[in-house]
Amino acid sequence: MEVKSAEFVASYPKVVACPKDGRPEFAFIGRSNVGKSSLINMLTHKGLAKVSGTPGKTRLLNFFLINQSWYLVDLPGYGYARVSKSEQRNLQGMISSYFQYREELINAFVLIDSTIAPTKIDLDFINGLGELAVPFVIVFTKTDRIGKDTLDRNIAAFMGKLSETWETLPTYFISSAEKRIGRTELLEYIAKWSKPSKQ
Repeated sequence: MEVKSAEFVASYPKVVACPKDGRPEFAFIGRSNVGKSSLINMLTHKGLAKVSGTPGKTRLLNFFLINQSWYLVDLPGYGYARVSKSEQRNLQGMISSYFQYREELINAFVLIDSTIAPTKIDLDFINGLGELAVPFVIVFTKTDRIGKDTLDRNIAAFMGKLSETWETLPTYFISSAEKRIGRTELLEYIAKWSKPSKQ
């Protein structure tokens, strides 16, 4: 897939306010500071998503229209502690509602930091998607920051942990926003699952 156009549409505080034009949606989510904005910019074009030095800045459901045919949805990160408990509950509720009720969602891309050992919060989040029967794939980020042997070990450790609760393991991709690794594979995956607009 060639990204010919990518534009920010709007940010929405609630699922009921999101677009109702029937275009397919592909959502991106991960723990704060996983490199989500950088990955989105790598897939589309530089500057589309705001990259912040302060993790956890995304607080709304951010919609980007790609090629006038599908939405890339930038969801708030999970697991960031520097917000009040009430705001954490609000964010969690917004994310859960999106995954439960957004019929336009085709697939979620769950971003996992490849440079660290498996974390409970990532595993719990993925297991939660499984309970909701949300289709998703895993994207390991920051793969340029470690050697291949360490990368292979970290991925094997993560998938091994998932195998404790999953009979069939989810598909995964490796990526690096810095070196543009994984861009073609991710866009081809989206192209495969995109459906024509209901317009």
